[in-house]
Amino acid sequence: MKQSQGREIVRDLAKNADVFLQNFRPGVVDRLGVGEADIRAVAPQIIYTSVSGFGDEGPWVGKPVYDPIIQAVSGLTTVQAGADSERPRLIRTVLPDKLAAVTIAQSISAALVSKFRTGKGQHLRVSMLDSVLYFLWASDMGAQTYPDKVVSNQEAASFIDLIYETLDGYMTVAVMSNKEWVGLTKALEKPEWLADERFATPSARDKHVNERLVLTQEVIKTRTTGEWMQRLEAQDVPCAPALTRNDVIKHPQVLASGTIVQYQHHAAGPLRQARPPARFGGTPAGVRFGAPLLGEHNDEILRELGYSDSKIEQLRANKIIGSEVQAVPA
Repeated sequence: MKQSQGREIVRDLAKNADVFLQNFRPGVVDRLGVGEADIRAVAPQIIYTSVSGFGDEGPWVGKPVYDPIIQAVSGLTTVQAGADSERPRLIRTVLPDKLAAVTIAQSISAALVSKFRTGKGQHLRVSMLDSVLYFLWASDMGAQTYPDKVVSNQEAASFIDLIYETLDGYMTVAVMSNKEWVGLTKALEKPEWLADERFATPSARDKHVNERLVLTQEVIKTRTTGEWMQRLEAQDVPCAPALTRNDVIKHPQVLASGTIVQYQHHAAGPLRQARPPARFGGTPAGVRFGAPLLGEHNDEILRELGYSDSKIEQLRANKIIGSEVQAVPA
């Protein structure tokens, strides 16, 4: 796109498109000649979508952004630490990256509905920081809701998370309602906990959460995960084993739901991946073909735009488009 012929290809692609999506830092697309005004000049009804780290206003607009940067500035690392006084911790998956992608997809879908109803496109802007703060607010930043109240440092609800060590591994047990608490005491054979004033009510159990979880851990480490699963499920207490990634793909629930699919990629061979999570009754999703190699469909797409074979070869010779398909490493 740094050459005029490259910019011309991008504008030609946009002419019959519903959505134009770019995630350069603010200002870069305008310098490249593919900003909103440039694209809208050839596609007036297009949904022009701009994705950024911090938005398009403010002192950090031009900062380079990776997932850990957003985790840190959004407060997510202190949420993960459990309390403001603890050392901040990263979530060991690129949550802001993926959450922003989900937000973008949902927002584009909404913009498309509006376009199909009104015939008009618009400029859609999504920032990673906005996406994460929106995601965190209800569950982790509710104390910030009232602007006239001073909020002290956020304390951890417990110094223990809900992962328990068993005789042969780890599992989680989550007890919320009174019924589930009673069920837990039955499964753990601890009826005396019901008479303990520290655990008599939901508010008391919350106040004495550390004592409750310590006692629970002491009992759970005496049996295997499988034994506890049987006992807890018999009392309808929410529970699950803490699976490794290798275990996940073999779990009976994952297999029964068809969550992991395998298909043959034309270049990479057999591949396995999670299926699209949404199941449409009328238009079911499926893997029709594997992701293309870089530049694999250049000629086909350019021919659809009306470019002749000689013109395509000229573009390739001038390095406007890739010179060859890049194969997948063995």
